[in-house]
Amino acid sequence: MENDDVLDPAEGPQQRPQSLMLAFFGNHVLEEGDLCVSSGSVIDVLGRVGVGEQAVRSTLTRMVNRGLLSRQREGRRMYFGLTPHARRILEDGHARIWTRGAVDDAWDGTWTLLGFSLPDSWKSRRHDLRSRLTWSGFGPLYSGLWIAPGEVDVTAVVEELGLSDHVKVFRAQAADLTDIDQMIRDTWDLESIAARYTSFDARWTPHLASEPDTGSGSGSGSGSGSEDDPIGTRLRLVSEWLWTIRTDPRLPARHLPPDWPAGPAQETFRRVAARTEEPARRMARELLDTARAR
Repeated sequence: MENDDVLDPAEGPQQRPQSLMLAFFGNHVLEEGDLCVSSGSVIDVLGRVGVGEQAVRSTLTRMVNRGLLSRQREGRRMYFGLTPHARRILEDGHARIWTRGAVDDAWDGTWTLLGFSLPDSWKSRRHDLRSRLTWSGFGPLYSGLWIAPGEVDVTAVVEELGLSDHVKVFRAQAADLTDIDQMIRDTWDLESIAARYTSFDARWTPHLASEPDTGSGSGSGSGSGSEDDPIGTRLRLVSEWLWTIRTDPRLPARHLPPDWPAGPAQETFRRVAARTEEPARRMARELLDTARAR
């Protein structure tokens, strides 16, 4: 997932409009084929999470210019849909959330090592590579040598950045003399990663305080509750969860502290997601002005 296109790791739980925009399209367009949504509907939904109309309009234009959204006019209205590029981004994020999950209980003991050497003048490309590697689960073992648990295919990332001649990738297992627990602590900021999960759990657990069987629930401190505004609640939920897992490489559970908070936070996320899924889908059918892409 090209996470510079989705979430800025420094932006915090209150994401920038582009992060929320892609979360919106991932929730309501990704699985609907060639669906497009009117700018008015996007303005309405993002307004529910605090994004103003001008910010939405400028973000839509910027995302079209970056090849993330397509647009078409129907009468006096403008409609926006996903490009193949954006679909790849969102499908990767969907797999990260729903297929791979936040906990790795099945690590096979292997590592992927990636070495790179770029000219000093390539600061932007170096930043892009590091950002993409972070989303893919890598951490800096040394400045030009990054490592990720398991087998990670970064072929598409490297080729897309035009860095095939500057990157070498290996599969490896640690020798007995390597203290894996210490290596993990040296390579990744475990306290920061854990704090994201703990904070997420604290923000969203109140949504489960009164859990009816109908799929909607009461709200918590950051805005309207899921019962009143399921589409806004689910948009915040998914975008905050993506921010939470942004820097988590899914390290082997056996090498993490026994009270590692990823599991409980993920359970909270999935419970709130399950409660808001159908109400948000029903609300989207009633609220969104859509058209088929031409």
